[in-house]
Amino acid sequence: MSALEKSMHLGRLPSRPPLPGSGGSQSGAKMRMGYVIFNYSYTFRVYKSGSEGPVLLLLHGGGHSALSWAVFTAAIISRVQCRIVALDLRGHGETKVRNSEDLSAETMAKDVGNVVEAMYGDLPPPIMLIGHSMGGAIAVHTASSSLVPSLLGLCMIDVVEGTAMDALNSMQNFLRGRPKTFKSLENAIEWSVKSGQIRNLESARVSMVGQVKQCEGITSPEGSKSIVEGIIEEEEEDEEGSESVNKRKKEDDMEDLVFILFLLPSETQNLLLLFQTKKDHPYTWRIELAKTEKYWDGWFRGLSNLFLSCPIPKLLLLAGVDRLDKDLTIGQMQGKLQCQVLPSSSQASEAVATFLIRHRFAEPIGGFQCVFPGC
Repeated sequence: MSALEKSMHLGRLPSRPPLPGSGGSQSGAKMRMGYVIFNYSYTFRVYKSGSEGPVLLLLHGGGHSALSWAVFTAAIISRVQCRIVALDLRGHGETKVRNSEDLSAETMAKDVGNVVEAMYGDLPPPIMLIGHSMGGAIAVHTASSSLVPSLLGLCMIDVVEGTAMDALNSMQNFLRGRPKTFKSLENAIEWSVKSGQIRNLESARVSMVGQVKQCEGITSPEGSKSIVEGIIEEEEEDEEGSESVNKRKKEDDMEDLVFILFLLPSETQNLLLLFQTKKDHPYTWRIELAKTEKYWDGWFRGLSNLFLSCPIPKLLLLAGVDRLDKDLTIGQMQGKLQCQVLPSSSQASEAVATFLIRHRFAEPIGGFQCVFPGC
């Protein structure tokens, strides 16, 4: 796409008002909002924070969204100098693509590479891929296919081939046991914590926004709009009038934009507040995970060997050492990866920060003192 075409498309975008709290700063970063052209048929929602250091590209698990990384982001940027990029994978969150039901590992890995290229061009900064569950598998497939040329590190969180393959047999039963709808967003948040799906209440308040949506046929046309888009429309409606707003909404429907929200983690509480005005509307899941079953095997089969074959420093974070399979156990003994068992998911940011400092990928900030674990 030429510079002239980009200029024309950017000219159609609304002005970018500050979000709540944007006047403050945290870790030297100010909250901004922007757009970048990607492709006429692909719109990936991306959240970004930080201005210096390596980029930590965060890939969420199945059924979740980039917002699941909000608490992690707040913790990691307070420990090391880095930049955060977290995207909604295809079929998830606010990302809109053609053939959104194609969730094959190959397709999603190519998506990650394409987003990196769209954001940084031919000279991307040093990038570390970090993925949880399904996102960890996609991170490995992305790395093994050399789709990110500046890749300096790889991290899988709570995903091992053997355990994942065994769990697939009971996954449909688990999905059938979930509520199909929630009477409100607050109800969905309450269920996620009580059921143990999300153990951190702060994380649940933010991440459930990206996991559920208002039921079709009940919500208004604006109901499916993004948080920030909603702010833009509400702030400009009084000035422009309804006719102008409707015209701009049609322009916004063009699927040729990648949306990037520069989000300070300290403001994540505002995400929930922005949705409370519609709390009486029923919500349902954004993605029907049961329909993605044909892709599950492709995500995880052969994952351990793919992970070990990546010629970059590797970090594996697990809830228990019993989850290690034979290949990973041998790889750990041979020093091919660093494996760390975390009693609590809240310690993931500390483990990643220590990994970055250990390999001299990033500098500590805020007096962070790391303890190097044994491999």
